[in-house]
Amino acid sequence: MDIAAYMAEVGQEARRAAAEVARSTTATRNRALLATAEALESARDALAQANEADLARGKDNGLEAAMLDRLELTPARIDAMIEGLKQVATLPDPIGEITGMTFRPSGIQVGKMRVPLGVIGIIYESRPNVTVEAASLCLKSGNATILRGGSEAIESNQAIAACLARGLAEAGLPESAVQVIKTTDRAAVGKLITMPQFVDVIVPRGGKGLIERISKDARVPVIKHLDGVCHVYVDSHADPQKALDIALNSKTQRYGTCNTMETLLVDEEIAEDMLPLLAEAFRKKSVELRGCSRTQAILSDAVAATEMDWFEEYLAPVLAVRVVDGLDQAIEHINRYSSQHTDSIVTENYTRARRFLTEVDSASVMVNASTRFADGFEYGLGAEIGISTDKIHARGPVGLEGLTSQKYVVFGDGHVRT
Repeated sequence: MDIAAYMAEVGQEARRAAAEVARSTTATRNRALLATAEALESARDALAQANEADLARGKDNGLEAAMLDRLELTPARIDAMIEGLKQVATLPDPIGEITGMTFRPSGIQVGKMRVPLGVIGIIYESRPNVTVEAASLCLKSGNATILRGGSEAIESNQAIAACLARGLAEAGLPESAVQVIKTTDRAAVGKLITMPQFVDVIVPRGGKGLIERISKDARVPVIKHLDGVCHVYVDSHADPQKALDIALNSKTQRYGTCNTMETLLVDEEIAEDMLPLLAEAFRKKSVELRGCSRTQAILSDAVAATEMDWFEEYLAPVLAVRVVDGLDQAIEHINRYSSQHTDSIVTENYTRARRFLTEVDSASVMVNASTRFADGFEYGLGAEIGISTDKIHARGPVGLEGLTSQKYVVFGDGHVRT
């Protein structure tokens, strides 16, 4: 296959489709989503067969058990894909919303209209259900999308792509509004991220290595986050039970997510009382604690933390713990070592909570809540395409609104500038 020619054709088709999707009605896009759900339901056997082929090849190639688990399309996961499409169809459509209309002294009215980004390229690994999630959000927000899944899921993704094509066709939308790359050649990724004439934004979903490569080589804007080094700070004015519950949930509810706490900060005024309670709870969950010298003085079984531990995203039952002199040092630590993803304070002091919210420079900043809430569904977005720690355009969980932009609209009645 001539990869350059193939990707250029995909890009041209996506650009043409984007214009048609952008002018389609909400009802049309919802019909495409619901028709895709029906297509998935009727294609269960074909999806299972395609997935079995991917799993068999993965086992032959020595894929790890965790990767095989993410790759598998169980009946329950197919159910979840179908339900996800139905849920996205019920979400409010952001496209065409006009806000902030004001009369200017000249007599014109000025406001902003929400519009699609255009063509969104999404690069992801392993999980074939991402194909449906990404396509549904892009379509609902009036965008065309080019999807490049992992080579290990090629058969599953193509089977899902056939269902998406059926749904689009039934709604009268171009099948090229959602294109799943048909080749496993990595050169396709290189072309996708360097086609600004066809692609408006890239969203990488996967490991740090993938995201670093995309960020380094892309010639189009990238919505991404690299690490999830999330903190919980237990203030001297914290309620002890709240602190215990929030810290434990932030770390142990799931270990392998980007919104899992990786560093616990405890105010020195309460450290001698609070740390043993926290350590006992983490011990029961078999979490290894790596502490600063002051932490080790209180917890004899804590491993000595190194400078690198403060930067580490463990994604495992390991937690860095530091005793800090107070709110100022906690904020200083977070702003130095955080990946600007999600950070939380536990306190009953309103003034300290407000300072934390104002001065911590992260995409999500919380008061008396687990970092595990940093999620599009939990934030009421319905679903998310990913998390952004960038400061321009989208920040935090990226839902439908994050896949749109705004343009100024002006209403006049024969007005001319003097």
